[in-house]
Amino acid sequence: MKSRHNYLYFFAFLLAATLRFIQLGTLPLTDTEATWALQALSAVQGEKTLFGGQIGYIALTSLPFYALESTNFLARFWPAFAGSFIVFLPYFFREKLGERVSITAAFLLATAPGLVAVSRQANGTMLALTFGAFAWGMWKNDNPKWAGIFAGIALLGGASVWMGLLGIALTWALAQNLIPEEDVDETESSPNQEGNRRDDLKTAAIFMGGTILLISTRLFLSPNGLSAWFTSLADYLRGWRFASDVPALRIFGGLFAYYPLALFFGTIASVRGILEKNRFSLVLSLWSIVAFTLALIYPARQVSDLIWAILPLWVLSATEIVRYFRMPRYDCNETFGVFALTFILLIFSWLNLAKTGLLPQNFEFTNQHQLLLAGSLALLFLSLALIAYGWSVEVAILGGVWGILLMLGIYTLGTAWGATGLRTPKGVEIWDSAPRVAQAGLLHQTVADISTWSRGDDQALDIVITGINSPALNWMLRNHRVEEILSLDPSTTPDLVITPKTEELALAASYRGQDFIWRTSPDWLTMNSWAKWMILREVPKQSEEIILWARNDLFFDSQNQ
Repeated sequence: MKSRHNYLYFFAFLLAATLRFIQLGTLPLTDTEATWALQALSAVQGEKTLFGGQIGYIALTSLPFYALESTNFLARFWPAFAGSFIVFLPYFFREKLGERVSITAAFLLATAPGLVAVSRQANGTMLALTFGAFAWGMWKNDNPKWAGIFAGIALLGGASVWMGLLGIALTWALAQNLIPEEDVDETESSPNQEGNRRDDLKTAAIFMGGTILLISTRLFLSPNGLSAWFTSLADYLRGWRFASDVPALRIFGGLFAYYPLALFFGTIASVRGILEKNRFSLVLSLWSIVAFTLALIYPARQVSDLIWAILPLWVLSATEIVRYFRMPRYDCNETFGVFALTFILLIFSWLNLAKTGLLPQNFEFTNQHQLLLAGSLALLFLSLALIAYGWSVEVAILGGVWGILLMLGIYTLGTAWGATGLRTPKGVEIWDSAPRVAQAGLLHQTVADISTWSRGDDQALDIVITGINSPALNWMLRNHRVEEILSLDPSTTPDLVITPKTEELALAASYRGQDFIWRTSPDWLTMNSWAKWMILREVPKQSEEIILWARNDLFFDSQNQ
């Protein structure tokens, strides 16, 4: 039995790794991602760089950059790696949770859309979450050395780790006053237990400090990395003074649009915990509420802050879901009939929601589909109530929950795939941390082609960037000779010049230009249909264009003349 359980954990890991690593390097790095990736690259190249607060990500990413090469895939490798291993977190608490709950939680964490999205972003947020959770698990399993090592890596994960720690600290403080302690058999504790835990704490602290010192300084190759670690706390505290462009409504959108399964079963589990006075369920519920509230009120909020609330909510949901992994004592055929009815009505509801989103707002059938949507949900509720009243409560509950679980499970898998960013070129996910880079591949190929045509080498031309502040552009051209200037000197004639489309090149007569869409950002304010976004992930976009200027003599026709 134990061997079978281990196989299930392994399958959950494969599912998680697939969602996190598939085409990981396909999408260009955003400006935010490129900022950290460029710092990792500069560390490898031995350049003097003022490192930011994501020093854990920078130091770890510099390793594959040094051993292999700098690519989009390797820039996102460590977050994807850490995100894949989050499925093993329930394994550390399987004695408390039970094997079935632990395995269920592992699969839920593997497919959690927010965790998938953040795992595919080049930053330290996922390092903070995964290694912080592993540190907790190792501590609970009396392994202070590894607890200290994992805690050290987590603390190097950037400003996000302080959001998580604050949520945990507030949860602990509130739980001490609001949730009564469970009765514990005093005979189980030995006289030396308290002293042993103090020794374990010292051991963990030593290993944590050593990990922070060695990783932040890149084995003392970059001593200023240690001071960069302290800036992460300053960055987080600064976020309480300066607001981001993410409204609080988008935090709600991230929760309700991506986690209906977790909300449905997590809410039931919370109510059950209150009625049964289950301290474990109550603590998980409190933790999720506190973390969500912090993400909501934090002025510099990002949708990725939701992952600290999602982790306990998924575990809480797993405790409720496993209750329905059983066959009814009687009326099996009837239960499957209710299951089929529930699933069919939910599919019908979804199709009407889809039609509501796809049809024009003033289309005559839009209201009709909205009525059908409401009617199908009302019919489902009424049918389950009548079956419970006139036939069997067990049949109604089991069949209804199975249908809801299947429908919401399919929806969660769909949103998890969308969270990879690979749904469609037009797809917009709430988890996007910055404007997307649109035509980086086309621009880079154009630069390489012109260089090859004129010099026989795809990296032989000098490139000047003027009027554009884009780390993503610098990352894309990292293997080229690039100079950034405020304005172009008319007496100079560089090979290639990149300017904003709004800026006229003084030497335009000597150059040929091609415009590219560089950055696109969703225009949430002008979006008039949330249903359409739910179905297609389409949102009106704002685009920023740039122009690549190439000197005339670099082209065949000019050389022939």
